[in-house]
Amino acid sequence: MLLTLTTTHRPATDLGHLLVKHPDRAHSFDVPVGTAHVFYPEAGERRCTAALLLDVDPLRLAGARGKGRGRQQAPTPDSFTLGRYVNDRPYAASSLLSSALSKVYRSALRGESRERPELARTPIPLEVRVPVLRCRGGADVAVRMFGPLGWAVTAAPIPLDERHPEWGDSRYVDLTLTGTLRVADALNHLYVLLPVLDDAKHYWVAPDEVDKLLRAGEGWLADHPERDVITRRYLAHRRALAGLALARLAERRPTDEPAADEAAVDEATVEGGQVTARRASLAARRREAVLGALVEAGASRVLDLGCGGGALLAALVGDRRFTEIVGTDVSTHALTLAARRLRLDRLPERQRDRIRLWQSALTYRDDRLRGYDAAVLMEVIEHVDPPRLPALEDAVLGHARPATVVVTTPNVEYNVRYEGLPAGRFRHADHRFEWTRAEFAAWVDRVSTTYGYTAAIGGIGDDDPEVGTPTQLVVLTRKENP
Repeated sequence: MLLTLTTTHRPATDLGHLLVKHPDRAHSFDVPVGTAHVFYPEAGERRCTAALLLDVDPLRLAGARGKGRGRQQAPTPDSFTLGRYVNDRPYAASSLLSSALSKVYRSALRGESRERPELARTPIPLEVRVPVLRCRGGADVAVRMFGPLGWAVTAAPIPLDERHPEWGDSRYVDLTLTGTLRVADALNHLYVLLPVLDDAKHYWVAPDEVDKLLRAGEGWLADHPERDVITRRYLAHRRALAGLALARLAERRPTDEPAADEAAVDEATVEGGQVTARRASLAARRREAVLGALVEAGASRVLDLGCGGGALLAALVGDRRFTEIVGTDVSTHALTLAARRLRLDRLPERQRDRIRLWQSALTYRDDRLRGYDAAVLMEVIEHVDPPRLPALEDAVLGHARPATVVVTTPNVEYNVRYEGLPAGRFRHADHRFEWTRAEFAAWVDRVSTTYGYTAAIGGIGDDDPEVGTPTQLVVLTRKENP
């Protein structure tokens, strides 16, 4: 099985420094199921390609499977008697290639390069080619997995027999990815998603696989729209491990509802080779509601206060009605993630000039935040200790005083509808409180009266007749003469 990585960054042979593999030599590595080879079919100043070729020994592969007897293993691709020896494992990219990649490119996966440390931290033009990839669910699944990560994806189905097109397509695709990314990010995407697309790991899945997944998925998996499917497939559908991984990912996500509320594509539908529309997640519906409120208010210069990883910022940037967009957060790490999500280093200058990212604490007055049309506090106030809420109210409503303020926060009454969320537990480990509808209405009445705003309270998500909507929303509009 083969995987190639190409760059046109100049000098292109710097790829050898990033992969820690010299272009003038062929490199071989012993792996549990055979031998991995790295070589360079082309290595020039303008273009350089590194190829990873995995030569699988069927006897060693069968032996590696045999060692797992007596322990829970992922399902094998073939269940007939000789399936251990007669199968597609030596030819189609799968978790075998992912495992080899982790050994061969260990330093590159960590983003380390002694000779080119700055380049290792820099996005460069890349093209990845996997000529034969087992893709359960069809080519569209590959697009949904890689597309949100900044790749342009071409997944061409491979016919069962080119001489007989009436036989239809096989289970394999010819995958090409193009984009401008860090080499480390590209390799980590492949490390996680190759076995996900194959959906059949060749080795026993132990609890330490959760750590491997979270380590390789740092900075992208928590916000991926197919997060649940990726997690389940990577962990071979072991429910306990997938639940643990999703719980740990929830702590890293900028959105606050439990993972179950943002269920991804129905796996049964995917396995049938069909992709059907699904209801938008609560996070997406929340962003849509906030954008709608901003548009209705006629805002063009907008503050996203406590922007986190930049989910709302990305939506704001996509709407040209918003001419100036500022994201603030007390966490520099969150701002780094937001910049990466927005791809600020790749945006045209005119687009980049619309966006500002500032470190700022919302419990302190900041003169830079004055004079804007609108401010958004989306799932922010519940992260503030109640004794410090008056400081936030003063800083935003009293000092910055935007014409419109949009606030969303969880409705604690709705928590009983989340299976797996223990009674009395908040939706996020960092929440300091979660309000009932009556408590939220009382807070809105107090701050609107104190700071001279009118208020319109609403909800986001399905409206349960007993417990209301999962998210509460208020649009505060500043009075002309408070």
